[in-house]
Amino acid sequence: MAIDRNRGTSRSARARAIRPILALLALPACAVFAPANDEALHPDQACSGALGDEVTYDVEFAAVVTPPHGARVLEVWLPLPPSDGVQQVTTSELASYPIVVEPRIAAEPLYGNRFAYFEFERPAGAQVIRHHFRVRVREVRWSVDPARVRDVEEWPASFAPYLKPVAAAAEDADYGAIVETLGGPGTSQPERLFTAMDWIDANLTYDHVQASLQASADHALSARRGHCSDYHGLCQTFGRSLGTPTRVTYGIHLFPKNSPSHCKFEAFLAPYGWVSFDLSETQKLITGIANDASLSSAEKARWTATARRRLKSGFRDNTWMLWTRGTHYDLAPKASRPVAVVRTIYAEADGEPLPDPDPANGAKREFGWMTVHKYTPSRPVADPFEDRDALASW
Repeated sequence: MAIDRNRGTSRSARARAIRPILALLALPACAVFAPANDEALHPDQACSGALGDEVTYDVEFAAVVTPPHGARVLEVWLPLPPSDGVQQVTTSELASYPIVVEPRIAAEPLYGNRFAYFEFERPAGAQVIRHHFRVRVREVRWSVDPARVRDVEEWPASFAPYLKPVAAAAEDADYGAIVETLGGPGTSQPERLFTAMDWIDANLTYDHVQASLQASADHALSARRGHCSDYHGLCQTFGRSLGTPTRVTYGIHLFPKNSPSHCKFEAFLAPYGWVSFDLSETQKLITGIANDASLSSAEKARWTATARRRLKSGFRDNTWMLWTRGTHYDLAPKASRPVAVVRTIYAEADGEPLPDPDPANGAKREFGWMTVHKYTPSRPVADPFEDRDALASW
């Protein structure tokens, strides 16, 4: 029994248990690109960061989705990680069990995110979706020099999705008062953005229990707590209010952990293009440095300054892979409503969303679905946001 939302036919096909997903074509390798004028600016600009060490991961990723008893149709959208100049995905295989479904592959038009869509008719109990693939991931360093960043008075129309307010707080007077403290006339684009990062670092506390799971700037401002998506959702909103194109990028932290999903924040800084920042993980690293009794006060100050320098220079680690870009968009095929983000999967039963779990929240006892994941790297690799020694090269 298919659900038709004017998106065309999408019935379950009880055919192959495994379907190779090809044509995950890589974009040109990262190269420096310095546009000569504002007309040359475009959000599809190639990565300008310096590529560093690469790691190849064999990824076994599965989602176990449990629809309510008696559900007529279970729908699941699984993001397909893209190939680009930083990461390349190969040998991708999809399967479902116990009902065998041939997925429909589609890309949403706003940001180009691709999804494998599974539709299970009259599911009796939990369904398992498996994605096995290999991904090569590179470290990226942008070495942002604020003096080189050009202020853009009027962004081309192609940047409209990255400048549009996405939070109710953006219309609030208290929010406006905060934005005014982040820099006015005479301050440069990176100065305003880095001041916003400093404000978030000083005012938000990392918390899995009080977290929105939706990259919600409204939650971050009201609770002053949350996890990565709240930190970066607020930074996205600040950046847009300050005239900088910004976006949240969601992906997978390639280590065994309760919750594999993790997001980063990106800002478009001309001539660098999109630059990646990780506020929440940097704050956690700095908190760990401050609490390390083996370090002297001078050592703590030095490591903390280095961590902040790495943050603001632009850094993307090779222990994280990108799944989706952007927030607040329609899935493909369309779901019953737009989504704020897709952390690992999105699921609906008879047109109603199944609750989005946070497995790292110890207070959670009920889940509509859960992920199972295993990552096998081509060589030993340390988490640069937990291993303090990774800061030594900065």
